[in-house]
Amino acid sequence: MIARLSGKLIVKEPSSVIIDVGGVGYEVTIPLSTFYDLGEVGSELSLTIHTHVREDALQLFGFRTSPEKDLFLRLTSVSGIGPKLAIAILSGLPASELIAAISGNNLVKLTAIPGVGRKTAERLVVELRDKVGSIAISADTAAKASGAGPTAEPAVYDDTVAALIGLGYAKPLAERAVTSVLSGEGEKTIEAVLRRALKLLSR
Repeated sequence: MIARLSGKLIVKEPSSVIIDVGGVGYEVTIPLSTFYDLGEVGSELSLTIHTHVREDALQLFGFRTSPEKDLFLRLTSVSGIGPKLAIAILSGLPASELIAAISGNNLVKLTAIPGVGRKTAERLVVELRDKVGSIAISADTAAKASGAGPTAEPAVYDDTVAALIGLGYAKPLAERAVTSVLSGEGEKTIEAVLRRALKLLSR
């Protein structure tokens, strides 16, 4: 099983990356918390990997930190939650807020994540409430931006809307959130806009 990949970042998207390791490109699915912490295309990258094997496919899921991977594995241990939904849950809330929501029985916050209904939220609380507190994740792990400049590229709007739709938000809702964020102050990189749009949508 692949447990770690280190190489050059050659493709960077909100939901996945491609890493060149010795001339072989590995496509890895990632949560937004990892996307926010990536460098620019062409930079060196190292990810902790979970290899998910099915009869018809082999999928790689990557994380910048071991605690993020631990939380992912805890999520997939819950009945009815597969790797895809676990990534969506990690993308829907910063890891520290997710742990707090599960530990504090905050069903409202959990059900605000696309794909998480009340029954799923209840299972998360019942099965993980006493287990997630041991996962040490600093409060700002999922809040780092790439550090790029403040000027927005024309593609930022389209790419951010597409990322939100990919996470399960309706297109009109995604468009309103991104428009609102871009009309305000702050960084206009896709990482920064996406983070602020998600925060707006989670209210």
